[in-house]
Amino acid sequence: MAQLVLNFIDSYHDIMDNKSDPRVNGWPMLSSPFPTLFICLFYGYFAKTLGPRLMENRKPFQLRKVLIVYNAIQTMFSAWIFYEYMMSGWGGSYSLKCQPVDYSYSPMALRMAQTCWWYYISKFTEFFDTLFFILRKKNQQVSTLHVIHHGCMPMSVWMGMKFAPGGHSTFFALLNTFVHIVMYFYYMVSAMGPKYQKYIWWKKYLTSFQMLQFVCIFVHQFQLLFRECNYPKSFMVWIGLHGVMFLFLFSDFYKSKYTSDGKRRPANDGACMPVEGASYSKCSSNEHDNVVYYSNGIVNGFKTTEDAKTK
Repeated sequence: MAQLVLNFIDSYHDIMDNKSDPRVNGWPMLSSPFPTLFICLFYGYFAKTLGPRLMENRKPFQLRKVLIVYNAIQTMFSAWIFYEYMMSGWGGSYSLKCQPVDYSYSPMALRMAQTCWWYYISKFTEFFDTLFFILRKKNQQVSTLHVIHHGCMPMSVWMGMKFAPGGHSTFFALLNTFVHIVMYFYYMVSAMGPKYQKYIWWKKYLTSFQMLQFVCIFVHQFQLLFRECNYPKSFMVWIGLHGVMFLFLFSDFYKSKYTSDGKRRPANDGACMPVEGASYSKCSSNEHDNVVYYSNGIVNGFKTTEDAKTK
């Protein structure tokens, strides 16, 4: 048993020292996977257990202004990362068919690696989505989909950042940041109040847009199964499977929200972020506080839950 442990430790050090990208070894959070892993595990524990327990006997916080500022910052942060991805390769020099990682110290290669690091950091800032749910006692929004989606991303991006900060799989991050520009802009407008809800009638299409993103990701990744490319196959498969997994999870959310069959099942609300106020919500067909909220985010008359069930 002791020998197995020693062999594991030797293999770990061999991978960390000889297989990783030496350019990023001294960068914050990249020397070891354990800080990121610990944060992800603590996030899952906080999201499902500790956070709701701490808020159990407290009144929900009123965070409307905080949400507006937060979503505005996330929109701008995502836009900046998207711009950096375009300028460091995807705006011209990168190929959609096959793009090896440039491990050189050229300005363009380093700019791509730095952009990947900021994308990695953005996966932690997204944890505030969950924190705001819990502080407002919207625990029904912290679903399995929500926790999986947020909880596994930092660790996945860490591996890409450590071993392949650039190249083919950064297409995933490019698309994801573009989707987040649209998504956080939607959340920002929704947080502004009922009079702005008429401008965000496209919630249903935002979910479709997210699903299209995952289709593009796994198609783009899995094409390397059929052509030669000097890119790590393990990362190609890993990112491609992420696209497949999230497509199924978001498809289930879509069905529960927007199809007649889904209306008969408990809704999975974890993919959207309702805001403060009893007069409107970002999620469709939510039933709480005896009010039914509709898909356009505006209360079309107040109905009790019992009234809604007879419709």
